[in-house]
Amino acid sequence: MLLSMSPKELNRVDVIRDISERRLRQKDAAELLKLSRRHIQRLVNQYRGQGPAGLVSLRRGKPSNRRYTPEFKQHVIDIVRQFYIDFGPTFANEKLCEKHQLKLSTETLRQWMMAEGFWVSKRQAKPKVYQPRYRRECLGELVQIDGSHHDWFEGRAEKCCLTVYIDDATGRLMTLRFSDVESTFDYMNITRQYIEEHGKPIAFYSDKHSVFRLNRGEVKTGKQMTEFGRALFELNIDLICANSSQAKGRVERANKTLQDRLIKEMRLAGIDSIEEANAWLPEFITDFNQRFARTPYSLHDAHRPLRESSSELDDIFARQRSRVLTRSLTIQYDKVVYLIEPNDANNRLIGKPIMVYDYPDGTISIKHCGQPLTYSVFDKLRTVNQAAIVDNKRLSAVLAFAKQSQDQRENTPERTRSKRNISRAAQQRAMNIALMKESDTV
Repeated sequence: MLLSMSPKELNRVDVIRDISERRLRQKDAAELLKLSRRHIQRLVNQYRGQGPAGLVSLRRGKPSNRRYTPEFKQHVIDIVRQFYIDFGPTFANEKLCEKHQLKLSTETLRQWMMAEGFWVSKRQAKPKVYQPRYRRECLGELVQIDGSHHDWFEGRAEKCCLTVYIDDATGRLMTLRFSDVESTFDYMNITRQYIEEHGKPIAFYSDKHSVFRLNRGEVKTGKQMTEFGRALFELNIDLICANSSQAKGRVERANKTLQDRLIKEMRLAGIDSIEEANAWLPEFITDFNQRFARTPYSLHDAHRPLRESSSELDDIFARQRSRVLTRSLTIQYDKVVYLIEPNDANNRLIGKPIMVYDYPDGTISIKHCGQPLTYSVFDKLRTVNQAAIVDNKRLSAVLAFAKQSQDQRENTPERTRSKRNISRAAQQRAMNIALMKESDTV
């Protein structure tokens, strides 16, 4: 006769057998099984009368006394079917408790919903099928872009980001560039380098990074594109965001290859910094494309010539913000007050919008209808120099800004630029490089 016993019951059989054969005392058995001596005696009696079968639970195979009634289960299922058919088990259970005063465990509800087909567990869910697509037909029709964060220098330098521009039709690496972070200014600098070298492609293909797409509530406020998206719009280049990483698999696979080959090549070349790597990357790109690039289906180059001048590109790839000129001929941008030069032409601009251009190298330009305006700076993050502004007729307006900034500074140990602005790591690196060049010249 075969018996179905749990591990706990099997352990009890050995202990109770030892008691029956007088090899173990009931007191010791009670301590071993963590049961009372009275219950041990009861088990011994059952063992002597029925053998090992007497230790098997009589409740095995029978429904629990604490189970929900079939009527209650059907009532819950009907409610879920009517109101919460597309809800998850946790959310549906919350609503059943709040709106219907029905209390049950989330796991029980999950099992019921799975049995009825309302919910599919992650283990049972079928993986999405990503079918391959053909490459585009010609060079420059679609360029996939992505940033790969990795320890590229194997500890010889800080972790950084490699921005990759790869052509979809040929698999050619069009542009590579290392940067501290994956920021708007970095993408602007790299994109400008790309279009100056290759021309303007039809479209860039990216992920849903905040550099490319507004992922929060800005769309509801009327701002419909990011700074990078606005720059591409002015250049007449489309920007397409992929819905999954598999959709832009060309650049994702390239990142994996680069994390192997590029790291080893830089190790052999003795490259230990971002500056050295960026200067050496064109040599690597040429060698990589000779090995792995393929011939496109069409020999036509879809890149369009770059017609914008250098100064126009400077404005396009700058962070642009509109400000209204006050009666005191001042505007405020990034916690800095800019004092526009008082003259008849500028006086006519009071109350009109003017544009602030924040360039990737950290410089600022203020223009109206493309014409630059002369200005001086009053930085609220610095100490007010009374001697420098005492002769200014707009002293009251400037001091009002100063008082406001001082009130804020009292409760803030260290003040910085606005955190809502885009990352300035690229600007800081550009300014540091410029200072190094000036010192070398001197």
